[in-house]
Amino acid sequence: MMRMGVDLGGTKIEILAIDEQGHELFRKRIPTPKEYPGTLAAICELVNAAETETGLKGTVGVGIPGVVSPFTGLVKNANSTWINGKPLDKDLGELLKREVRVANDANCFAVSEAVDGAAAGKGLVFGVIIGTGCGGGIAVNGKVHGGGNGIGGEWGHNPLPWMTADEFNSTECFCGNKDCIETFISGTGFVRDFNTNSSQSLPCGNDVMALVEAGDPTAVAAFERYLDRLARALAHMINMLDPDAIVLGGGMSQVQAIYPRLPALLRQYVLGGECDTPILENKFGGSSGVRGAAWLWGKV
Repeated sequence: MMRMGVDLGGTKIEILAIDEQGHELFRKRIPTPKEYPGTLAAICELVNAAETETGLKGTVGVGIPGVVSPFTGLVKNANSTWINGKPLDKDLGELLKREVRVANDANCFAVSEAVDGAAAGKGLVFGVIIGTGCGGGIAVNGKVHGGGNGIGGEWGHNPLPWMTADEFNSTECFCGNKDCIETFISGTGFVRDFNTNSSQSLPCGNDVMALVEAGDPTAVAAFERYLDRLARALAHMINMLDPDAIVLGGGMSQVQAIYPRLPALLRQYVLGGECDTPILENKFGGSSGVRGAAWLWGKV
C-alpha cells in the first residue's frame, strides 16, 4: 500500500508518497496557510493530489512541530501556533475518511533514519536535530516512542549536563527555563556563543565554521566549547537510554568535523569511560522528516 507523509512546517507543507520499499512516487510542496481551516484544507488538497497523480489510495501520517497530548487529544507545544489546542488527527481523519497518524517532527526524523536511513536495522535509535533549535526523537524497532506524556525524546529542554561555573545561569530558553541544552548546542546557540566572545556579530553557523577552518582562534575556541557541550549532552542520553545509534540532523549535522572528534569526547562523560555508540550523519537530509511521517504506518 502507498504511504503518504506530510511535513507540516511554519512556512511550507510538503507531502511525499512512497511505496512499500520506500521508493518515491509523488512529492509536492505548498506554502503553509497561517490559520487552522486553511491548513486542514491544504493537507487534504495534497493528499488528493498524490492519490490522483498515482492512481493509488494510501495511508497518511503527519509530522508536526509539536505533539498531540495523550491527555486531551489536542495539539500542544507547536510553534505553528494556530494548530495548538486543535484535534488535528481527528479533524484530518474526518475530512480524509481514514485514520491519520500525527507525531512530533523529531520523532518522524528518528523513524525515517531507523527504518531505511543511516541507522537502518538498529533497534533503538535516538534522532537529534541541531539546527535553529534542538529536538530529539526516539524510535524503537522503527516505531515512534512518544511516551506516556507524549514528550519522549524532548532532551533539548533539559539543562546542559555537567555545567561549568561560567555556563550556569548564562542562557534563557523560549520554554521559560535557563541553560537548556538547546541554548548551547543548536546552531543558534553555537553562533550566540561565538558572538558573545568575539568583536564580530556573525549571522549563521556556516560563517563561524569558515573562520574555524581558517584557523581563527576565537572561532576555534567556540567550536571546541561546542563539541564538549554536544558530547556532554549526548553522553547524558547514552547514560539513560544507551541507544544502538544516534543520528544527527539539522544544519549543524553537516559540519563534518564533528564526527571524528565526538567519540573520544563521549568517553570522557559516559559512565565507566567506555562508549562505542555510532554517531551518524542522517541519510535523507531535509526529506527525513516527511519520510518518517510516511513510515508512521510501519514497513511490511
